[in-house]
Amino acid sequence: MGTETHTVDDARKLFPGAQRWTYMDVSLRGLLSDPVRHAVDQFLDQHQSGEWEKQDLLDTAERARTLFADLINATPDEIALTKNTSEGLNAIATALPWKSGDNLVICPELEHPNNVYPWLNLARRLGIEVRSIEPKQGHIPTDEFVAAIDGRTRLVTVPTVTFSPGFVTEVESISRACRYRGVFFLVDAAQSMGFIDTDVQRLGVDGLATGTQKGLVAFYGSGFMYCRREWADRMQPVYLARYGVALAKDAHETAMDRSNLTFADGARRFDLGNYNYVGATAVAASIELLLGVGVANIERHVRALSHRLATGMREIGLEVAGGEPGPHLCHIVAVGKSGGGRHYTADDPSMNSLYQHLRNNDVRLSIRRGVLRFSLHVYNNTEDVDRVLQLTKGWK
Repeated sequence: MGTETHTVDDARKLFPGAQRWTYMDVSLRGLLSDPVRHAVDQFLDQHQSGEWEKQDLLDTAERARTLFADLINATPDEIALTKNTSEGLNAIATALPWKSGDNLVICPELEHPNNVYPWLNLARRLGIEVRSIEPKQGHIPTDEFVAAIDGRTRLVTVPTVTFSPGFVTEVESISRACRYRGVFFLVDAAQSMGFIDTDVQRLGVDGLATGTQKGLVAFYGSGFMYCRREWADRMQPVYLARYGVALAKDAHETAMDRSNLTFADGARRFDLGNYNYVGATAVAASIELLLGVGVANIERHVRALSHRLATGMREIGLEVAGGEPGPHLCHIVAVGKSGGGRHYTADDPSMNSLYQHLRNNDVRLSIRRGVLRFSLHVYNNTEDVDRVLQLTKGWK
């Protein structure tokens, strides 16, 4: 499947919002590009005129599935189309063969709530033990995760990039331990897809869930779930619809065989009903753009920018989560005292003041758990970083 190649500089020109704002809030929602807008406009034009066919919609969904598989080095049969990260996490959580007394390992303090509640629900419903690991200076303590695995551990889950303060998780050592013990290793990749070059074979993860509104720079209401084929073929989905059932290759979408209930191959068994076709249209165009730039190139670009921003903030005299920039820093820079506040405000009045000062000067950013969260993507550049640093010096 051919894609048009772009440099990082060329890609920035395709995001009009990057000219309007100093946009550093992709960890909430990414900007839309011109190719995505064009693809969605064509989709809407066809639907408004009535010039569409159902098979074309299904082909679009398959194109999105295949492109995402290419993005993470998986096969299309290992990808399910979901409506968000949470749905993918829950699909896996409920399909594993749990027994009372089994356990899972997680670090709730560094997770988005949507990768905590599914496990609390399992604990209540099935008597599963949730083994909570405490963070170590804002990092996932991989050695403690490995040490917590025993003969009753069925699943280990971590974010590839933490919800807050946004550090990169070193997943390989956990994946090796899980593979050795036959434990399912699930990652929440909501904050890493599109920023970090992700190869599920190299990383050794068994499951991955993400939405499309952040680093994949498409819409809310659409997502992907990866499940390694050898695991998926042994799993029984709790919810089932026609697209999750294996019938003859040329069987119509409304066909049914009540005498032979066979799940679709791999992760396709988790597909439910009709897809979000406009979402699939958008994310297919967006992934093509990302592949054209190269996610490895995007990762190098955003790491350089984030390190420049973090270093500059430290030179100004502000606290940066994680201290000196290092491998833990990809596209998110957290400024302030981590945990010193709530999702949308900080306990430190000066952080609230700086936030408002930057917002008043057309900088888009977020507050999460008391820190100012700056998050960057392919459409950011050094001028954006230097502008934020200059504005911060003016505020000081």
